[in-house]
Amino acid sequence: MAQAAHRDRTLIAAIGDEDTVTGLLLAGIGDIDAHQRANFLVVDGKTSQEDIEETFTSFTQRKDVAIVLINQHIADDIRGILDEYSAAFPTVLEIPSKDHPYDPSKDSVLKRVQLLLGD
Repeated sequence: MAQAAHRDRTLIAAIGDEDTVTGLLLAGIGDIDAHQRANFLVVDGKTSQEDIEETFTSFTQRKDVAIVLINQHIADDIRGILDEYSAAFPTVLEIPSKDHPYDPSKDSVLKRVQLLLGD
């Protein structure tokens, strides 16, 4: 039964800088659904924190999204919402960008894993 609930989750959503999202779109993750909703958001200097938060929330509520990829430096802007998010699906993964290296000490998923393992 639980497996059937996740059978329709076929998309990867992305919130990131232009280079990251462009690379992911070229890899084939792009999708526009019947309601004209894209599964990606390009964040630049003009993107408000509110837009990022709304997009993250909408991606995590969609029943067709299995994974949400977000650049770690953008995730830092909405860290409060990320830390509160605890659902298994869609899974949220923080990824590095070209200009911002990955910092494992900031990754909310890695922090939860370390807490479970007692590290």
